[in-house]
Amino acid sequence: MFDDIPTVTLPSGKSIPALGIGTWNMGESGAAAAQEIASIRKAMELGMTVVDTAEMYADGRSEEIVGEALASLRDDAFLVSKVYPFNASARGTIEACERSLKRLGTDRLDLYLLHWRGSHPLEDTVGAFETLKAEGKILDWGVSNFDTDDMDELFLVPGGDKCAANQVLYNLSRRGPEYDLLPWCQSRGVPVMAYSPIEQGRILSNHELIRVAKAYQATPAQVALAFLLERDGVMAIPKSANPDRVIENHGAIELDITEEDWSALDAVFPPPSKKASLDML
Repeated sequence: MFDDIPTVTLPSGKSIPALGIGTWNMGESGAAAAQEIASIRKAMELGMTVVDTAEMYADGRSEEIVGEALASLRDDAFLVSKVYPFNASARGTIEACERSLKRLGTDRLDLYLLHWRGSHPLEDTVGAFETLKAEGKILDWGVSNFDTDDMDELFLVPGGDKCAANQVLYNLSRRGPEYDLLPWCQSRGVPVMAYSPIEQGRILSNHELIRVAKAYQATPAQVALAFLLERDGVMAIPKSANPDRVIENHGAIELDITEEDWSALDAVFPPPSKKASLDML
């Protein structure tokens, strides 16, 4: 349950579970809605209370699904959504947030992220975030898909150092953030939210990952999630529209993998030896 899940600490001092649930692709099929809602509620039941969505996902329908799932659970959830870059002007950010709040059926977001860099000046987006924060419509704000140079630039903007999180593509097969972005964020107390933490399932057939999983009577997905849970200031938001898969993901917190087995996985999923551009999906 909640007490068993590792936590990460936001700059505000608030602690949140290091394992939550993502909702990318949810809301795209009406026939799947009931199971998607059940998955979010199962995550909440298990203490995986960080629920991540975005106005982009299914053109807002994902937010509606999340709103339905959290209708009686809102105060227990840490709710995250994101603004499109092309909406992230001084006025557009506020209007986009209002639309997201309406779809979600709530009066506030716990965390509101700029989905990726766009053409609007960061000063305008940060200013809008701070306005929303002052009005109580968001409690914190952050960014997504920001590389180290983007974070440097952000922190030079007035108020930019109030960034509460950076959500990036990070998993066993996408370890680029470890070279400089992750240390940058760790040194400044900015949590990293890892999206697509099992690479949308593509890494699960790796023979070494399967071998390690079998050694712990675990699944490859659980080991892949445990890899992220081992890292300070990192949380994972695996998307799952199946309650049984949510239960499986939760089992990652029980794994205690030896350094020998982590080294074996390093051999097939090597850490970066040089800087590379941040991957995105």
